[in-house]
Amino acid sequence: MVPTARRPRRFSLSWPELALLFITILWGGTYLVIHLAMKYSGPMFFVGVRFGVAALVASVIFHRTLRGMTLADAGAGAAIGIMIFFGYGLQTVGLQTISSSTSAFLTALFVPMVPFLQWAVFRKRPHLMAFAGAALAFAGLVLLAGPEAFSGGLGKGEVVTLISTVAIASEIVLISLFATRVHLGRVTVVQLLVCSLLAFASMPVVGEAVPEFSWIWLSAGAGLGLASCVIQLTMNWAQKSVDPTRATIIYTGEPLWAGVFGRIAGDRLPGLALVGAALIVLSVLVSELKPQGRKVAGNPSTAVVLPESGPRG
Repeated sequence: MVPTARRPRRFSLSWPELALLFITILWGGTYLVIHLAMKYSGPMFFVGVRFGVAALVASVIFHRTLRGMTLADAGAGAAIGIMIFFGYGLQTVGLQTISSSTSAFLTALFVPMVPFLQWAVFRKRPHLMAFAGAALAFAGLVLLAGPEAFSGGLGKGEVVTLISTVAIASEIVLISLFATRVHLGRVTVVQLLVCSLLAFASMPVVGEAVPEFSWIWLSAGAGLGLASCVIQLTMNWAQKSVDPTRATIIYTGEPLWAGVFGRIAGDRLPGLALVGAALIVLSVLVSELKPQGRKVAGNPSTAVVLPESGPRG
């Protein structure tokens, strides 16, 4: 029998990969939605509504497992919820004064940041590509910020967004730490609820009043809350069969899609800023590349799984 040559595989996307592409596009659009909603609501109130709705939806989905709530589940959920509050709260504050495109590209910096936080927490030295990704991310940040950043410094929106990426990266490390020790459903409900309650509780502290009723902030908050649960469930389902590298490439499109939506809405990034944005996207890809070599056995809780480095917004 004469062996026949295999035909090269055509580039195609499976249904799970198409699902990941869809949610990445959807998540890219959330930056613009939040940016527009900030004209009708304060940031803390909006975060409270958004994650309150998400907590309600998650409670319905996981209601059967909530009865078995343990102190470990509650503690892990509270710790992660605090990081979500600071991450998304500060990101939303930033979107009051910067464009949705700039916010998306700055938020993407959390990916090259994660390996270094893991190094601090788990004493797990990052691989070489993580250092390369960090260098590209810094160069991209400098170009995205523009020459005025050197004379007058970064604006308030840029600063709080950069701080939010530290909280988002810390959230990922905490999820990685607790992943094998707690129940996913129960922790999800707790972390969403804690974030919502902290946002509402912080309103008098930051001097924010309840906004006048508007269908815009209500529909945006409720829509994003529902989308958060749907997206997370889709990611959990799709990544059971999608190769991590292919998933990473799909997720890298999140800030790009945010830039597309921002462009449609009137955002105009200067040439240098576009180069910086491209370097940040490249840094995300480079940071996720792992050098070929022998696998090292270790505690599985120290590995950050792809869903945690997926879309954020």
